Amino acid sequence: MPDTDRPLGVQISRMLKDRGVDTIFGIPGVHNQELYRGIEQAGITHVLARHEQGAGFMADGYARASGRPGVCYVITGPGLTNIMTPMGQAYSDSIPMLVISSCLDETAARKGQLHQMKDQRAAAETVSDWAVEARSAQAAYQLIDRALLELDHATRPRPKSISVPIAVLEANAEPAPTAHQIRRSRLRDSDLAPVQTLLRTAKRPMFIFGGGVRDASAVADLLQDTQAASFVTYAGRGLVAPDARHFFGSNLARPGSADVIASADLVIAVGTELAEVDLWRAKLGQSAPLVRVDIDADPLGDQNGADLKIRYDADLFLSDLRDMGVARASSGWTQAEVAQARAQWRAEVDADYPHIRPVAGALRACLPEDTMIYSDMTQFAYAAKEVWDMDRPGHWHHPTGFGTLGYGLPAAIGGAVARAGKPTMAIAGDYGFQYTCNELATAVELQLPLPIILWDNGKLGAIESSMVAAQIAPNAVIQKNPDFDLLARAYGAGYEAPETLDDMQKTVRAAFDADKPTLIRLTPALVA
Repeated sequence: MPDTDRPLGVQISRMLKDRGVDTIFGIPGVHNQELYRGIEQAGITHVLARHEQGAGFMADGYARASGRPGVCYVITGPGLTNIMTPMGQAYSDSIPMLVISSCLDETAARKGQLHQMKDQRAAAETVSDWAVEARSAQAAYQLIDRALLELDHATRPRPKSISVPIAVLEANAEPAPTAHQIRRSRLRDSDLAPVQTLLRTAKRPMFIFGGGVRDASAVADLLQDTQAASFVTYAGRGLVAPDARHFFGSNLARPGSADVIASADLVIAVGTELAEVDLWRAKLGQSAPLVRVDIDADPLGDQNGADLKIRYDADLFLSDLRDMGVARASSGWTQAEVAQARAQWRAEVDADYPHIRPVAGALRACLPEDTMIYSDMTQFAYAAKEVWDMDRPGHWHHPTGFGTLGYGLPAAIGGAVARAGKPTMAIAGDYGFQYTCNELATAVELQLPLPIILWDNGKLGAIESSMVAAQIAPNAVIQKNPDFDLLARAYGAGYEAPETLDDMQKTVRAAFDADKPTLIRLTPALVA
């Protein structure tokens, strides 16, 4: 059959493959089956999720691990609404995701159709950068190219939604045109000169690095040259080496960090929104000049009041600044003040989340090099994100912004698919795990050697603490859990419940060598 005789659904898969897409997550249905006609022929791997929410989180995890867009195929109506939660998470955390769905050909004149919604496009737009409907093959090609180019080159790589009518997917279409390439421009030296001047005159400069930064070597060079202190956001963990001088860690959310920041005479925040979920307070707390560098204009004008705003790629900014030369002979920061602050914050974490730090330390010590971690909304992750210094960036992923339960397992599956042969681990709480535990079937089907750390305290622990602090009787925070052993084995997964930290370490190491996922249940009794 010549290329011109192929349905658009086939041509879309071929187009995606030509533009570097090698994996698609989704679930086929009668409305989107034309998209599936061309997947195998195009040479694309399809990962079958058990729910569109799982497919979306898998695409998110794949994108975070690979740096490439996570692509999903879903059906009209409920397929789209089911994936909206992962889309909201991807939007909040600036994750590149492309959701291609089918849609009905006509909704105004015809009612009562299968999967019919009042306005599917408008629903998708609430959780995406943009949502459009492609009513012709050429429109589909243009919109897919626009989405992929923006996900790779434009400001924040937030999710895009493209719906294609069923009849358009079924109709024959010409192949997609050849893709175009875009180059990023560089800053001029004159744009960086004010920052260079500020750094040379500051006695206590400070950098705050966020998830928009990827180049750890440029970070290390700049900290060495400037003798500056540093913080990282949760998304920026691993950008600063754990043993770096004057490193205050990922403790921005601790109230005392505002006092430390106020003692700096220059603050440069790179690749971070300094959002509520980074600080857990209204403002950063600086009293000195604040330089903001972000690829998006929106954060540059927020409530923190930047004195110098630079809209630019974070990594290019750091490498350009390093290459200009900003060396300093001494620092106004001392290791003693850093050690004192971090010791205080560790004590606060222990008070807020008893039992977790020793378990997290033992877990960290037994992981293979280059392990990538995906965590859910659970107290274990909340504590670990503050006390577990990562030795490389982009290796701990958490649903920070939208804060959705059920993220950890399916996102780890997506990450493991992207990192075939490399160690990947999931961390979830006993409650959040049950949001998407059905995706154990996908992990078993793929024979993924995936340790799943299940922190089981038998309740919604963080909510209970919050309600007590607000003087609210902690209602509805205790749930009856299933027998996790039977649940795991029903799906064909492994299950372990170690009773000591030594046993836990042995169990985790063995799980990385298995031919299936292993659910590893941990409780506070490990260190009680």
